Amino acid sequence: MKFEGYHFAPELNRGIQELGFKRPTDIQYKCIPHIMKGEDVLAVAQTGTGKTAAFAIPILHLLHVRKKNRFRADGIKCIVMVPTHELAIQITQVFQQIGKHTRVNVVGIYGGVDQAPQIAALNGDVDILIATPGRMFDLISQQHLKVQRVEILIVDEADHMLDMGFIGDIHDLSRKLPRKRQTLFFSATINSQIKKLAYSLIHKNAIRIQISPKDPVAKNIDHRVAFVKMDDKRFFLERMIIDNPDSKMLIFVRTKVRAERVSKAMERVNIPTLTIHSDKDQKTRNEIIEQFKQGVVPNLIATDITARGIDIPDVDYVINYDLPEQAENYVHRVGRTGRGKRRGKAVSFCDEKEKELLDDIQKFMGKTISVVEITDSDYSDTLLFSQEKGYDLKGLLKTIEELEEVQRKKKKSRKK
Repeated sequence: MKFEGYHFAPELNRGIQELGFKRPTDIQYKCIPHIMKGEDVLAVAQTGTGKTAAFAIPILHLLHVRKKNRFRADGIKCIVMVPTHELAIQITQVFQQIGKHTRVNVVGIYGGVDQAPQIAALNGDVDILIATPGRMFDLISQQHLKVQRVEILIVDEADHMLDMGFIGDIHDLSRKLPRKRQTLFFSATINSQIKKLAYSLIHKNAIRIQISPKDPVAKNIDHRVAFVKMDDKRFFLERMIIDNPDSKMLIFVRTKVRAERVSKAMERVNIPTLTIHSDKDQKTRNEIIEQFKQGVVPNLIATDITARGIDIPDVDYVINYDLPEQAENYVHRVGRTGRGKRRGKAVSFCDEKEKELLDDIQKFMGKTISVVEITDSDYSDTLLFSQEKGYDLKGLLKTIEELEEVQRKKKKSRKK
């Protein structure tokens, strides 16, 4: 089935066509009809399957038609609750791009930036609000944001919301909204806690949709693991970047301190990188994401702040420089590549001390990750390949050879 078969409003169809959308993905195909009917939906789908458009398209249609025919009063009609600033920005852009020819107005609010422009936007005609919990409740308490007329609540990246401790915020918001509403609940993973949260929000007769439940990772990602000593990882990263000069790489590390250290290591060998983590303010993070998206700097070193929900086009490689401590974070990390119909590659560097984490990841995925066989010769060659001045193995070997030659000459002279 093609998108034109859904009989969306012409203004919405125009936006869909301009974005080059032809056919719905599996999650879109299964969600759109139920959302159009006003039903509650609990949807589970791995990252990169198009779930943002799965709720954005039908919601834009419904609100555009109601507004066009004046079937509704003023006020915010839909709230999309998301866990991170980056996700709020991205989803706002998706709604605005798809619905740019409709009458629906979309505003995103999030912390880390001045609230004054957001307050000014809320004083205008707002139909859909995309929000992070902190900023949203700040503006509600300041009476700049009124939610009494909300007809649709969307909780996106629900598993991440739970991990970040936002469960209380979700319940607080639901109590402020009208009891008669449509609720859409989206998550990349599902467990007993997620189910409990979902069923506390949605109606008993809600539609449950699950895409690829046996494989939490998109099928068009090629997974590899290389066993590399912790102190040698920077040399293997250097070689990967140099050997793939036209590739866009997203490199995940465990901590923000580590992100800066790895960046400095790449700087020493003249490889430009960007870093993104929670120590950077929101404006800087936005600028970094944009530079990486545009390919100005094709190598981004990130903590798990960027692992979920961010749609960065054309990421060729996800490099797990450090394995994640939570197995499901591997799914979110590698989901930054292989999005839509594109193929992607995920390469993990695994130290001896990280093998337990690797085992947990493979159990979570339900399959074994292929091992990159590295011979002793290849390993040594990679270290020799490095241009890092602080680790000049070539020079060291040359010095050793010269010293050995001197020793041989001394022995010969003594024998004479």
